[in-house]
Amino acid sequence: MNERVPATRAVTASPATTRPRRRSFVGHYLTPKRGIPRRTVAILGIVSFVVIVAGWTLLAILTYNPDVSPEVQLVPRPDVVVVTWVDMVQHLGFMADVGWSTFRIVAGFALAALIAVPLGLLMGSFEVVRAFFQPPINAIRYMPASAFIPLLILLQGLGENEKLTVIWIGVFFQLVLMVMDIAHRVPSEMLNVAYTLGASRWTVFRKVFLPATFPEVVDALRITMGWAWTYLIVAEIVAAQAGIGNFILIAERFFRSDRIIAAIITIGILGLITDTLFAVAHRVAFPYVEKVRA
Repeated sequence: MNERVPATRAVTASPATTRPRRRSFVGHYLTPKRGIPRRTVAILGIVSFVVIVAGWTLLAILTYNPDVSPEVQLVPRPDVVVVTWVDMVQHLGFMADVGWSTFRIVAGFALAALIAVPLGLLMGSFEVVRAFFQPPINAIRYMPASAFIPLLILLQGLGENEKLTVIWIGVFFQLVLMVMDIAHRVPSEMLNVAYTLGASRWTVFRKVFLPATFPEVVDALRITMGWAWTYLIVAEIVAAQAGIGNFILIAERFFRSDRIIAAIITIGILGLITDTLFAVAHRVAFPYVEKVRA
């Protein structure tokens, strides 16, 4: 007697089981190396500045002294600083100071980069060059640039050369070691493959080695440009006739904290502009790197 096998009922998945699981906030935004939407990046950037301005306003309210004018308050309100900045531009020739400071930063940084980048590439490529230059550079980079100012005044006087040299010292020794490390990290296998295919040393250097290092070298230049701006006040605070540092020093003598804050914010804006220019140049010059990062 043949027994009839009962038909197996097809199991259909419910909509709840087929619906993709929603990521939690932690899983979506706090996972290392996971990207977030560009809109979220922009919103978070704006919110961060709003928080800073709100904290600044709160601090101004807590430290407000009714016996002194708004301009000389210990912490002036943001709106007072904005009005002061406009007055500085219109009546105090502040843009001329900005021009002088920008010139010093660009010139000092360019002189440092013109020497540091080639030397760093050589140090990262040839052991004999690294063995000769690295010990003194490692020692000098720990010496603060401000400590050289008295010596530079004796050697170069109080002119522009002294100020450019201070910025040069603050940038050069750090940049050359960063470029050296970038060049040293280029995989030897990449170069050996090119040699195996019959490429000459010059061709390998020009077609393989330099393209492998330049994207990170531009990143290093971008970082050290920020350091150059931090040395600006140090370079201009001694016997400068113009510049943002000189403007801050004069404002300090008259207890004008509003002008000091306005000048400091101007340096931050200028630094942000140069950082953005480097980022755009990197994106245009090395689009393949941006695609890999994305």
